Amino acid sequence: MSSNPKSVHVIGAGMAGSEAAWALANAGVPVVLHEMRPVVKTDAHQTDGFAELVCSNSFRSDDAEQNAVGLLHEEMRRAGSLTMEAANLAKVPAGGALAVDRDNFSAYVTEKLMTHPLVTVERGEIAGLPPADWDSVIVSTGPLTSPALGEAIAGLTGAEELAFFDAIAPIVYRDSIDMSVCWFQSRYDKVGPGGTGKDYINCPLTREQYEVFIRELIDGEKGDFKEWEKNTPYFEGCLPIEVMAERGAETLRFGPMKPVGLTNEHDPQVKPYAIIQLRQDNALGTLYNMVGFQTKLKHGEQTRVFRTIPGLERAEFARLGGLHRNTFLNSPKLLDGSMRLKLDPRLRFAGQVTGVEGYVESAAMGLLAGRFAAAERQGHAPSMPPRTTALGALLAHITGDANAETFQPMNVNFGLFPEVEVGLDENGKRPRGKAKGPARKRAYTSRALRDLEGWLNPRAEATE
Repeated sequence: MSSNPKSVHVIGAGMAGSEAAWALANAGVPVVLHEMRPVVKTDAHQTDGFAELVCSNSFRSDDAEQNAVGLLHEEMRRAGSLTMEAANLAKVPAGGALAVDRDNFSAYVTEKLMTHPLVTVERGEIAGLPPADWDSVIVSTGPLTSPALGEAIAGLTGAEELAFFDAIAPIVYRDSIDMSVCWFQSRYDKVGPGGTGKDYINCPLTREQYEVFIRELIDGEKGDFKEWEKNTPYFEGCLPIEVMAERGAETLRFGPMKPVGLTNEHDPQVKPYAIIQLRQDNALGTLYNMVGFQTKLKHGEQTRVFRTIPGLERAEFARLGGLHRNTFLNSPKLLDGSMRLKLDPRLRFAGQVTGVEGYVESAAMGLLAGRFAAAERQGHAPSMPPRTTALGALLAHITGDANAETFQPMNVNFGLFPEVEVGLDENGKRPRGKAKGPARKRAYTSRALRDLEGWLNPRAEATE
């Protein structure tokens, strides 16, 4: 193990890059942090500060007992996160959410990194793949990766593995779908790789229900593209469903809602006029995505309109749909378990470019990338966070659990965690079946924080 390890290069000083640099430096590993602003500007950033919040100033719920992102906040705090340290000092009133003064937040992160003795900041674009003598690099350039670097990564991985236009379909929690209305079946009972012939959840619509649904799609309030996204064309293979609906009332019935090859097991004699299918989205089978339902409906409208679908009246969404420009890797296919590029292991990726969605999730992947790279520099194998933690669940999702063929960016949510049982109630009895409601969430979070402590302090746990 070297007492004076060689520098690790971190490209991009956004949420993930700043967190990665902080984790490395605090582990005693020197860092060269590359940020192209202000030498090269982006379409969205306003300053040259680190960890600039481009969109919202909210990190969402801070409830570490009942909310998955709140749990992630707490895990990051315990792991020494700079993001959470800055957020605590820059926070503003926002009810149960953690929101910050974005200027104060960025200024704090920038000052901490600029003054750290092990962090060297270099301003300027990395226009292509990093030089060969950079033997440990964390690429954390996010959705606004510069064209030159994006093209270089695309050339290395194969252009089809780097998406520049992000079509997102909503994802529904499996246990919120009414299976007294819906049923499992693949079209024509076809058995695919790893399948059984019952791989989709099917929601049937009558003609009247279909016509109402089409009207709601067309009339629903749509979100607008940001100014820097407006020149990004639609791709025919991932058109928003409302755009398809506008092409003709029957368009969806001959597209993602075609009713062929399926029989309603609840009422075999009645042929549905249209079908909406949901496909398993993670290895645990807790999340299902709405096939072909990428959309630009505003989020409130999506919840309202999609709950008119039979079987989804009480649907809870792990993620709502959208269509916007983005840059992200097909991480389940391209990255190993510590986020290194399989084709070139000196390159490690972090942040939104890995296919996580949200400020905190991006920073969390930066935290892990920094810890992994620091361990390697110091001659250790990276220690993976437990699968039962928010950090571990999110990492596992992007590096293997998610389906590589349908991979899309994802926020942290309890659907990514292994199932958990509820403990004994106040009467000393164990509830039957799976954990439900608040008790279920507390069971997830208490297990996560307990297991996190064992990961962060393995020696202390071993001596108990």
